[in-house]
Amino acid sequence: MSARVAASASSAARRVLASASQTAPRRLFSASSIRNAAQDKAASSTSARSGSNWLAITGLTALAATSGYYLFSPVEGKPVNNKKAATPEPEAPTQPAAAPAPEKSSLPELSAADKKKALQDTTVIFVLGGPGAGKGTQCANLVRDFGFVHLSAGDLLRAEQERPGSQYGELIKTYIREGNIVPMEVTIALLENAMLASGQTRFLIDGFPRKMDQALKFEEAVVPSKFTLYFECPEEVMLRRLMKRGETSGRADDNIESIKKRFRVFTETSYPVIEHYSKSGKVHKVSCVDAPDAVYANVKEIFNKLFNENK
Repeated sequence: MSARVAASASSAARRVLASASQTAPRRLFSASSIRNAAQDKAASSTSARSGSNWLAITGLTALAATSGYYLFSPVEGKPVNNKKAATPEPEAPTQPAAAPAPEKSSLPELSAADKKKALQDTTVIFVLGGPGAGKGTQCANLVRDFGFVHLSAGDLLRAEQERPGSQYGELIKTYIREGNIVPMEVTIALLENAMLASGQTRFLIDGFPRKMDQALKFEEAVVPSKFTLYFECPEEVMLRRLMKRGETSGRADDNIESIKKRFRVFTETSYPVIEHYSKSGKVHKVSCVDAPDAVYANVKEIFNKLFNENK
């Protein structure tokens, strides 16, 4: 009888999760919400109460995992594998029971206040530099040596544009192809969700903010940055690197027209961000003309002083 109660509760939870995935595919599926669904359904039966809650919760947790849903916040931009779970065996006739509680159409997301509380002890470093300056290479070194999580705004946007069912996919694709800046609400939401999902406290945010309003909005809505790491590189050097990368990258913006427009956009909109933070002593500038190892030696020296590690 306990197995039948668990199977019935699993069936109810499947309908809850399926309904939520249609209306809000990136909502948070918390353990407490799954537990509540199990208890609502289990309460509809007047028999076999002993051990049924434990079985129901265990079954629902397994169901959530095999169905491709997350018990916690998923990383934005990565498609969810909505694999169907096996249909439970039909229940044998049981004693008449009270009608089950109405199913919930969706599950609650974290509030803005809860998100800010979760991120209040984080360290965020903005990593800026023209396209082709080598930001990604240097961020990979910092991840290895200092335990940072590297979040590339560009990579998150490209992943989101390819995610099936994304309401922003076509918009992002058009902005990136034409070398324009994606609306900040989209980018900030992707960054915030990725930070929350990681469970970590140190972040390198690469290629963001690209405008002054993005910087101010991010620090107001998410968390203030610790400083900005600026990789300085002449345009002719960056152009040569990007054209070489374009031979194999497959990126829509690695073409001469987009590259020149990106240079112009960086100078006109992103460099004022660097000037703004320089006034308050929150910019560390590193030249990127030399070979990557030589550049990283200078970067590492800065981080050793600030974080007192890897000396």
